[in-house]
Amino acid sequence: MKRAVTTFVLAAMVGLGAAVGASVASAQTLNTVKTRGILNCGSNGTLAGFGLPDAQGNWTGLDADFCRALAAAIFDDPNKVKFVPLTAKDRFTALQSGDVDVLSRNTTWTASRDSSLGLNFGAVTYYDGQGFMVRKALKLNSALELNDAAICVQQGTTTELNLADYFRANKMKLKTVTFASANEALRAYDTGRCDAYTTDASALYAERMRLAKSDDHIVLPEIISKEPLGPAVRQGDDQWFDIVRWTHYAMLTAEELSITKANVDEQLKSTFPDVKRLLGTEGNYGEQFGLTKDWAYRIIKHVGNYAEVFEKNVGQGSPMKIDRGANALWTTKGGLQYAPPIR
Repeated sequence: MKRAVTTFVLAAMVGLGAAVGASVASAQTLNTVKTRGILNCGSNGTLAGFGLPDAQGNWTGLDADFCRALAAAIFDDPNKVKFVPLTAKDRFTALQSGDVDVLSRNTTWTASRDSSLGLNFGAVTYYDGQGFMVRKALKLNSALELNDAAICVQQGTTTELNLADYFRANKMKLKTVTFASANEALRAYDTGRCDAYTTDASALYAERMRLAKSDDHIVLPEIISKEPLGPAVRQGDDQWFDIVRWTHYAMLTAEELSITKANVDEQLKSTFPDVKRLLGTEGNYGEQFGLTKDWAYRIIKHVGNYAEVFEKNVGQGSPMKIDRGANALWTTKGGLQYAPPIR
């Protein structure tokens, strides 16, 4: 009997130790960021609307603002972010090695990236799809008219794979012209080395503004792939994964509840249960993430809800003027953005 009790106690101690160890491991990234006093955010650096620094080094874009929202939730200061420009080739290595805490760089969530790269994608911050840009002078109306065309594309991306699949599926001949960077691919297209340029449709609108004669080019109507874009983190840190995921959901929930940067202080007085839970005047949801009760309030106050960030960077308030489309709330016809409840 004594031996059985001893065995039970030892097992309980081992279990407790494992639980404590898991708890410590799960808090590693958040503790590292807090100790450092700044969030290291891997972003694009060359893509208008998503991640692009100006001449003074001030970053703008949907992905950049997501990292500011994270910093706001953690530090109550959206400026405590160090943006690290990453190419498509080195973005995953930088995250895996710990050079950045989160990758927020117009990156597509795929099965292979989820399973083989040791990454977890927090949420879909932008639903996109691959398209084609051509010169108006070619008088093309459809991507199906690109048979035997030379297509400029960045190598090592899902874009390159989707391009090959599309041409093969439609029994079309393809002349792929690959480049190490998106800048090189766009420059080659602009100088006439290719008949078309392909990348995510959102990026096509941004890149068209950089061409020598932007009005001479059109984006064809076909969307040939699913490109769910969102932030990624390293596997094995559930707390950090949850914080990244729920940062996006907090911004969506704020839009659903019509809470904005301008009215969030007034909303603190609300007696509506969903508003109280979001803003931290009821419950301890932020503390469960390792943050403060007002974590979502901080995000909204400093950065805004999802609609505000979208419209400013890529929507009607930006030069890109992209319609919300699939990125509208689920309550809007055709919208896919949907946040689980905070409760």
